[in-house]
Amino acid sequence: MPWRATALAATAFLLGMVAAGSGSLQAAWEPVARAIGLTDPPVPSSANVLSEHETEELDSMSPQAQAELLLERAINHYRGANEQIAARVKGWRGHIALNERLTHLFMTAINSDDLTVRVAGIEVDIAARNLTRTTATVDQLEPVARSGEQSARVSALWELGLLGNRGLEQERIFEILMASVHDDNQNVRYWAVEGLAYLATDATIEPLLGIFHDDPAPAIRERAACGLAQSGMFSAAQRRTAVPRLLEYSDDPSLDDQTRLWVFQALRDITGKSLPHDSAAWRDWYAVRASRK
Repeated sequence: MPWRATALAATAFLLGMVAAGSGSLQAAWEPVARAIGLTDPPVPSSANVLSEHETEELDSMSPQAQAELLLERAINHYRGANEQIAARVKGWRGHIALNERLTHLFMTAINSDDLTVRVAGIEVDIAARNLTRTTATVDQLEPVARSGEQSARVSALWELGLLGNRGLEQERIFEILMASVHDDNQNVRYWAVEGLAYLATDATIEPLLGIFHDDPAPAIRERAACGLAQSGMFSAAQRRTAVPRLLEYSDDPSLDDQTRLWVFQALRDITGKSLPHDSAAWRDWYAVRASRK
């Protein structure tokens, strides 16, 4: 029976190790002497490099399969994955689609704690949308983003934010997005806010703070807070520049309780500090931090 064969093999192994000396037995078992716990620091399972086998196979794979494999590897921080994406992404344009798997990988990538992984996700999304990084593309998207039919308009706002993040016409795209942040259509405002968070230039921080404070729709205020605190493409240093204004908001009597709760959540996400939902506690912490600079 299989279990008997396994048991005999294990017994033979142990007897052999005993014959070789107890020190060898201890060395043989030491790598598995302790179970890995959920609260342990990261423990490598293998060298996180794109394997030679995978690299050799890439050319024989379809663009869709390449994009899916490499984005998955980028998410898991395999060295070489981002370089392969950079080398191949232009060839994917018009040849890949945001199917269920790639959409899932994209959503995982843009929520990574590593901006280089978020960039990989954006590059794949741009290729899947068959967008070229040219002024002509902005020329085509601008009228749609400003006054198109709703579904096309929100798509254009999103696409402009992504293209701007990759360095295309950033000031112009900022102005296009800003033209929609006070639109009567809440869905349009939502995607204008998303576009600003993904454009992620320094100039977009102040408008997002204003939207967080003043937009009449809770969903838009929450989205602006998320863009400032954790989502989008701001660096950690950029996000920290919002802290003084958030401290002002923390005891602003004009804000409702829910928005004030989002203020404290944003402060926690930006700083990593677990302080109570108390304005004085946060101001004291910030004063001490400022005095140490």
